[in-house]
Amino acid sequence: MLLSKLWKRRKRLFLIPMLLLVLIVGALYALLSDPMKNKEVFDGLPESYTYLEAESFGKVKLHMMSLTPDHVTLRAAGTPLRQVKAYGINGGFFYGEDLLSIAIMNDVPVSGDKNAYGSGWFNAKYPRGTLVWDGSSQRFSVQVVSSGDDLEVSDRSQYFAQGGISMNLQNEDQWLTSVTQEHLPFADEQRMRSGMVYDNTGKLWLIVTPSRCTAAEFRTAILESIPGEGLEGIFLDGDGSSQMNASEVVIIGDQRMIVQMIAVDGD
Repeated sequence: MLLSKLWKRRKRLFLIPMLLLVLIVGALYALLSDPMKNKEVFDGLPESYTYLEAESFGKVKLHMMSLTPDHVTLRAAGTPLRQVKAYGINGGFFYGEDLLSIAIMNDVPVSGDKNAYGSGWFNAKYPRGTLVWDGSSQRFSVQVVSSGDDLEVSDRSQYFAQGGISMNLQNEDQWLTSVTQEHLPFADEQRMRSGMVYDNTGKLWLIVTPSRCTAAEFRTAILESIPGEGLEGIFLDGDGSSQMNASEVVIIGDQRMIVQMIAVDGD
């Protein structure tokens, strides 16, 4: 009897610390996984965008920020996005500290010098879909190019160009071919995804989904959910890089460092 009581007491002494440990680990995980945390970092920033949530018939949840092109700034990040005091989303592909997608503001790459590897002047390895705003002609386009030298714009001092992978939202017969030719990573796998889309009124949409989905499911969700006509755009970097800073929600992906972001400029 005495041995039985001692054994039960030892079990309680063992289980209580274990339960406390589980609760602590759970709380820490919830803190790190909470998409709304650390929003106070953005207090005081002007909100030059409109936020919208939507869920497609395929249960892909989209978080979207709509804005005009004059409120877009492509910029370097260098940290997980939630640590940057700016609204916006992740940008193009990268490796280490090298930017592998075009990211150019007014003929200046965001992360180095013109013609320098990793600066944002090139779409590395392949010509890829690049969303271009021509400020002089007030016109959007998606151009499949390899470098900033290939871009067709009216005035080299008035444009931005963000590299990614062509979505071909207006061409159901072409988009899969383009995704293959432009080498979208993990197109058929269930991944978090992000994108940049414009409509025929000149409105721009920055889009992130924490839902794990294929490229086809993400593209379909965009066509079903964005309230605009003449949509066109690009896939951006995805999976753990899919991150968003907004007043309404903070999406942290896997908290990895982002080399470049598409920021909402309040000016």
